[in-house]
Amino acid sequence: MAHSLSAKKRVRQNLKRHAHNRARKLQIKEQIKHFTTALGSGDLGKAQEALRKTTQQLDKVAAKGTIHRKTASRKRSRLARRLNAARAAGAGTTPAAPAA
Repeated sequence: MAHSLSAKKRVRQNLKRHAHNRARKLQIKEQIKHFTTALGSGDLGKAQEALRKTTQQLDKVAAKGTIHRKTASRKRSRLARRLNAARAAGAGTTPAAPAA
């Protein structure tokens, strides 16, 4: 148990920071879930919008120092790859225009 005033203050600060960081990480997880459900439903426009919001959220959280900036970059990249793969799969299933 902390005895000095500065150690007690540090405990209070750590608790507050821990709560903020957990809330921010939960927001990221929720945004990723929204993106995943939109992608799973096949609505690429909705998935694109969800990816944009997720990217903004990742950047904000990385700027605050809750997650590392390269972790945010890696997550953004993987989500974008999933969206691009879904687009490519969707484009492959549409019939091509007949050659003249």
